[in-house]
Amino acid sequence: MRKTLRTVAVALTAAVAVVAVGLSLPVSWNVATDFVGTLSRSGAQTVPIANADLSGTGPGSLVSAVTMPGLAASPEGLRQQSARVVYRSTSGDDGSSTVVSGAVFVPLGAPPDGGWPVVAFGHGTTGIDEPCGPSASPNLMGTAGVVAGLTGKGFAVVMPDYEGLGAPGVHPYTDAKTAGLNLVDAVRALRHTFANVSTRWAALGHSQGGGAAWAADEQAKPYAPELDLVGAVALAPAADVSGFVDKAQAGTLTQDQRLAFTLLVESLARRFPDVNRDDYRRGAVAQSWDVLTACSGPLVEQRPAASATLAPQDIKPATPEAADRLRGHLARWALPQEPLSAPMYVVYGGADTLIDPQWTTDAIARACALGGNVEWDLQSDKGHGDIDFARALSWILERFAGRPATNDCR
Repeated sequence: MRKTLRTVAVALTAAVAVVAVGLSLPVSWNVATDFVGTLSRSGAQTVPIANADLSGTGPGSLVSAVTMPGLAASPEGLRQQSARVVYRSTSGDDGSSTVVSGAVFVPLGAPPDGGWPVVAFGHGTTGIDEPCGPSASPNLMGTAGVVAGLTGKGFAVVMPDYEGLGAPGVHPYTDAKTAGLNLVDAVRALRHTFANVSTRWAALGHSQGGGAAWAADEQAKPYAPELDLVGAVALAPAADVSGFVDKAQAGTLTQDQRLAFTLLVESLARRFPDVNRDDYRRGAVAQSWDVLTACSGPLVEQRPAASATLAPQDIKPATPEAADRLRGHLARWALPQEPLSAPMYVVYGGADTLIDPQWTTDAIARACALGGNVEWDLQSDKGHGDIDFARALSWILERFAGRPATNDCR
């Protein structure tokens, strides 16, 4: 789920450019060659956002809100007001209070009646370490063009880093509920940062972010009743990845899945004392573990060579008990967990080598069984990062317009 981030950002940017309803942005924009940059390459210092409300204490309340001078100096940043925020949220795993970081944006100019409508964007995999948060990158790890395209057409935008990325903590990789709560609370944080922001919002995400958008749809009504979610779009969502364990046991993980499996194991080992890394790694995988799980620094440059050495026998559970332990944690995080709060549109590829399409099909069926309103598009010849997003962006605008959503569950 890591290597497709910039590929998907480019594709999403292009898709935004061709949507007939008018969302547009240039398809030529810089993608940083490094995954993690400094907050400002221009040398300018961050300053607090004037009039940001730091008085709250509950989920979505602000710890801090500062300018993003590196982004502001870029062509994309000139089109919007931006802020890097640290805000309070909730762990989906145990319900405890957390502090997470992210980025929030509003368009320039006069807002419409009711304030700027909001798109909450869930990014794909960037890593599992604190430096892996996109808000710490001057170009948001390649997604600045997507944000600029949305703000340029009148949407406020939020993009959480997710718990443990960008701020201290352990990142619960593939815990979609936690990422979904972080997404919801980012909308609240936006409204505490800038004025004239609507309560109406939509969720949009790809891969790990697709799971976050799906989970946000489930959590929105009970968790944030003061906000009005109009719908969610989940692109190639990581809804249920417990099947990774069966494939690891059978030695049938794809190359993409082997790389993701190392992140799954490392994240779970940091989170749960009963997960022993050495139950799932040996040989070249064990020797290259730090390289395979890094998101920044010189280790990243060694990843292509380390990835080429991965072998099925080196990345599988040592015992059935170890497999059950890992499977149990992943199954507990799998979607769906609750009925949807609003309509959802799912787009996924039949040739996806990272998230097996059957896993997504089965998750959709369970969401339908819970009474969900779901429309889906299985693109049989597409993979994980090349699905066609154009209809998804039109779908979001239709929801804001109040048009009824198609329900394929029927």
